[in-house]
Amino acid sequence: MVDRLAIKDEIKSRLTESIDTCLRLADGLVVVTDATTLEQKLYSTNYACPYCGWTVGEITPRMFSFNNPFGACPNCTGLGYTQDIDEELVLKNSHLSIRQGAFNMTGWNGATGTMAGMYFNMLSKNYGIDLDCPVKDLPKEHLDILLYGNNGEKLQMDMKSNRFNGQINSAFEGIINNLSRRYKESSSDYIKFEISKFIKEQKCRMCKGKRLNPAALSIKIDSKDITEICDLAVEDLKVYVNGLKFDKTDSEISETILKEIKARLTFLTDVGLGYLTLNRSAESLSGGESQRIRLATQIGSGLMGVVYILDEPSIGLHQRDNDRLLATLFKLRDLGNSLIVVEHDEDTIRSADFIVDIGPKAGINGGEVVALGSVEDVKNCKESLTGQFLSGEQKIEVPVARRQPKNWFKVVGAKQNNLKNMTIEIPTGIFVAVTGVSGSGKSSLVNGVLYPYFANNLNRANLTLGKFEKIEGLEQFDKVINIDQAPIGRTPRSNPATYTGVWTPIRELFASTQDAKMRGYEPGHFSFNIAGGRCDACDGAGVKNIEMYFLPDITVPCEVCKGARYTRETLEVKYKGKSIADVLDMTVEEALGFFENIPAITSKIQALYDVGLGYIKLGQSATELSGGEAQRVKLATELARKSTGKTVYILDEPTTGLHSYDVKKLITILQRLVEGGNTVIVIEHNLDVIKSVDYVIDLGPEGGDKGGKVIASGTPEQVAKVDGSYTGRYLKKYL
Repeated sequence: MVDRLAIKDEIKSRLTESIDTCLRLADGLVVVTDATTLEQKLYSTNYACPYCGWTVGEITPRMFSFNNPFGACPNCTGLGYTQDIDEELVLKNSHLSIRQGAFNMTGWNGATGTMAGMYFNMLSKNYGIDLDCPVKDLPKEHLDILLYGNNGEKLQMDMKSNRFNGQINSAFEGIINNLSRRYKESSSDYIKFEISKFIKEQKCRMCKGKRLNPAALSIKIDSKDITEICDLAVEDLKVYVNGLKFDKTDSEISETILKEIKARLTFLTDVGLGYLTLNRSAESLSGGESQRIRLATQIGSGLMGVVYILDEPSIGLHQRDNDRLLATLFKLRDLGNSLIVVEHDEDTIRSADFIVDIGPKAGINGGEVVALGSVEDVKNCKESLTGQFLSGEQKIEVPVARRQPKNWFKVVGAKQNNLKNMTIEIPTGIFVAVTGVSGSGKSSLVNGVLYPYFANNLNRANLTLGKFEKIEGLEQFDKVINIDQAPIGRTPRSNPATYTGVWTPIRELFASTQDAKMRGYEPGHFSFNIAGGRCDACDGAGVKNIEMYFLPDITVPCEVCKGARYTRETLEVKYKGKSIADVLDMTVEEALGFFENIPAITSKIQALYDVGLGYIKLGQSATELSGGEAQRVKLATELARKSTGKTVYILDEPTTGLHSYDVKKLITILQRLVEGGNTVIVIEHNLDVIKSVDYVIDLGPEGGDKGGKVIASGTPEQVAKVDGSYTGRYLKKYL
């Protein structure tokens, strides 16, 4: 007891001194007892619970950053996930019993005489686990023992081996615990590789995926911690922030901060990103979404006199969202800035103040300024392909008739991401478009649910399945092909000739020439990937990589072959006066004429020409191809193959980066795939493509949590009549 005080007017200074004494003696804690009521109150000067001592330390902005050690969860270091053994992968054969090999994996084959078999017999004897019952039908407590062990309880186990025959006392570690321990401890690459098949990214057990430590998560505003706030879609977060109520003191502190938050949320909404959540991983954003986030940042800066350069900002945007984007660009312009936009979207071109049209076509047939000026100036330029589409001289026609479905397959209970327990029938043997505003659930349905299921069951892939109950009608298909815009190769050695398979008959042709036979050259001699005919100085790359240490590496042409890739002797073998290096340097259009009498070669090259790639070179490096070009090389490869009529083709926004002239060619190619009896499913915003398909599935009504439902389905004409469909609203004028 430090002091007793009678309540008088003059006790203030003495009371202060006594409390200071208490705080010094008790590390910042003081108890005040009311003499009349004997009520005790505990006060603390620490950032800590006065009863248990738990503290959050000083509250600073870095505490709420998962990229900072002060804020990150100590278990996952701020990632939100860990690499752990996945229960679903371990149980993928759960329809089998233990004796049938449900756990037939590294070290856990339960056959009689194996160590695993002895453990399973021990568990069956002591816990009554049925070794002949399908694992999926076992009681949960039995399954938990099998996967996670018996909590260290030692049991008698009958053990038979070459060295020992008798009983030992042993606890059961559990299959998942055992695999996890062996993966960490094993020095065998084989064991690690085998166990890695059962490892998957999983939500961190400590932070539950929130990425922050307990101290940061304990601080809340209006009962929400920072991750719960960041889990809201931008549009919902605006409503939440506008609804916050503070007392007078807190209002003075929060006023300027809330003003900044509201402004930034408004900018994100204005560029059509109201469906995104603030904690969305950057790697999961499309190129268009990333670009629009940077655009929102620039609008918020309020700069004037700046030149902004945007490369196809309309990528991934529905027409409804594109209108919002254009309004945002006008705002930037009206602030006194200059905007240079690379774009194919017709609405954006028509909205521009000045147009520079480059062409007349692509590759070696382009590179010239064809037209300059207003929309009318470009429309009046006869040489401009852009002008021809703007004026209506060229256009993509609406099909005279729509194909009727061969059959249907059914997706039941899809719950991937924002899909609302969706059940939907999708037609087969026709051209299908999945549409909807940005974030409505198109990719979740097609890339998250359909493709992994088809790939695993038809192509023997091992992809992570999306969330759904079942898919009916798989027996109608023999394979699925996802034609995306990923590069056709990661190294300069990959090129259109090797990817399409036309390089093999070309090498065989050169090997069949008189010069090659006299020298004993086989087809492999004309490969730049195999020692023999290729240049040894650059190993057939045609270039050499020079390491610059503190600067980026640079490549220079090989000083021996001068970029030709082959030895002098190999280059002396010629067909129709051209060496193998000359063929690599030919454009598709040139090669088509050069090999016109050899069907095995022209069939593959013709497919490249048909998809609008007549300008690229056969030996053009894969790293130099755009995403749209890579996708069309893949399309050409499929076109050149013999159709089975039972293939599902999946394309995600194939019109990205394509001019209307190329879109017209793309539609023709996709129609050819369908005419072969196959099913083509495209995710698309381009209205010219949507009007050309046989069947439309429109998702929405909005993005994010407000999406994930089927708004309309049917022919484009039927969807155009649905009032609640944004796609239908914009589609009307195209029909």
